[in-house]
Amino acid sequence: MSREAVQPDQWVALRLPNETMRILQVVPNTTISLGKYGSFPTNLIIERPFHLTYEVQDKREGETFSRLRVISAKELNADILADTSGEAPDAEGEDVVVAPADGEEMTLVDESGEVLVRSNREIIDDTARQTLATEEIEELKRKGASAGKELIAKLLLSHTAIDQKTAYSLAKYKLLKTKKYIRRFTVLPLDVPQLGQWLLEERDSSKILEMRPELMALAGCWADVHFGGVPCAETDGSQGGRWLVVDDTGGLLVAAMAERMDILHRKPEEEEAPEPAPAETSAAAKEESREEQPQDASETTNRPPAQTQQKKRPRKSDFDVPYVSKNTLTLIHSNSQPNLVLLKYFNYDNTNPNQPYPYHPLATNLMPISWLQLLAPEEDEAYVNNPPEATPEELSSWKTNRRGNYHRKRRRWARIRHVVDTTRAGGFSGLAVASTMDPISIMKTTLPLLAGGAPVAIYSPSIEPLTKLADCFSVARRAAWVSNSPPEIEGKTAEELERWEGTAEFPLNPTLLLGVAIQTSRARRWQVLPGRTHPIMMGRGGADGFLLTGWRAIPVEGKIEARGKFKRRKMESS
Repeated sequence: MSREAVQPDQWVALRLPNETMRILQVVPNTTISLGKYGSFPTNLIIERPFHLTYEVQDKREGETFSRLRVISAKELNADILADTSGEAPDAEGEDVVVAPADGEEMTLVDESGEVLVRSNREIIDDTARQTLATEEIEELKRKGASAGKELIAKLLLSHTAIDQKTAYSLAKYKLLKTKKYIRRFTVLPLDVPQLGQWLLEERDSSKILEMRPELMALAGCWADVHFGGVPCAETDGSQGGRWLVVDDTGGLLVAAMAERMDILHRKPEEEEAPEPAPAETSAAAKEESREEQPQDASETTNRPPAQTQQKKRPRKSDFDVPYVSKNTLTLIHSNSQPNLVLLKYFNYDNTNPNQPYPYHPLATNLMPISWLQLLAPEEDEAYVNNPPEATPEELSSWKTNRRGNYHRKRRRWARIRHVVDTTRAGGFSGLAVASTMDPISIMKTTLPLLAGGAPVAIYSPSIEPLTKLADCFSVARRAAWVSNSPPEIEGKTAEELERWEGTAEFPLNPTLLLGVAIQTSRARRWQVLPGRTHPIMMGRGGADGFLLTGWRAIPVEGKIEARGKFKRRKMESS
């Protein structure tokens, strides 16, 4: 889908004037409600560019919906770029004319703080500087009040001490009222940092382990997650472009890594790709394609055009897995199905094993595997039980539902066998972890699967689990391992030492990870305005989060000795 314009059924982020954000799916022919800011039809923003700021206008006479007006950049930045020299700036857009009521006295100042209209009132009640009553404000809100402009102007005119405010105080007062009453919003493309910030501030942050965007970015950087190349028949699948991930954040870490690998969004050329030429198919594939055809011709004519034109990939056999060999993510999870609920915001449904064609990039590049399948695949029934083979004559005698179940079981078994075998073979390019599990137990299983020099990045909301893991690879523990090796490792090969179970003194082989360090980072928000730039003093609390980093090392076999004759040079005396 296009990344430059809003598309139907796409998830977008709407930034509201009060600095909150709403994430919603743009469903055609529906209405988007913004609460107190109003509502509008979704068709008004479809196929329009991102990063535009709209204003919800009042309903016109005879219409049941509100129209939108695009706010220009000059009008948006009129207050920020206001000249404080005394000259009123030119404001583009609709002028708001507020007529005083009978006996009403007003004072009005411009953006520079200069008094334009002064009231002749001489007595000021300090206890009631805002003379506009709450009932009058609510009445103006019910009437619409020209998308909030008239209401804000009324509030400024009704403030009895407006002429006593400085230019900065007046700008701050107007900004607060604008955020409260102006009916504007900005349409932004949904990306991973915005999704993470929204989940952190407006949803249950514990479900994503309070992972802030800066820690998410650090995890991707230190794990060296990048585009790993396009797979082809000549390349070996064990080389480069394969990352291992343990994610307990509902798919947020997976989405961040997939965005770096350029497999998070559909490509426009993939959506518009022509249907591949039909290939020679087996009897099982022909039977499968026959069962997918409608039973009645009227079903095709009554379907919507989008369903009628859906492309189908010809399958050579049930064992033709859709996975690629490079630029992949292998997700290790602890349940029967991985928790990737957040990937729905990027139009990927992980609960559907039979993805529609053309495939979403994650359908071919994301391979889930459970801890049971990784540690003891022979105990997993889905891996061991090979579906029985049926002859074409038997298939033709079965009913449609039975044939469908037969093909689904065989395809599922082929996918699981492929994922388990390739994962246990190892050779991964890096490891990224954001989990509530003990990091030491995670490293016992995942560390031997990494290639030499592969980076490791492990996130934890608290520092204590990471300090225990870092102590396993400390210099002192490594020196003790070399000088006084434990008796349990006597006679073991290098491969056996990589998968060693460990002891209380040496939970892990301390020579397998080098350059271990723990770090954290927190970016503070700043108010950047002319003459008043300073950090924002209020912010969200919660866990800071910490990141452990290191590099996979392959220990040299045997002892290292230095041999040779070295001649000491005599220094000539001057």
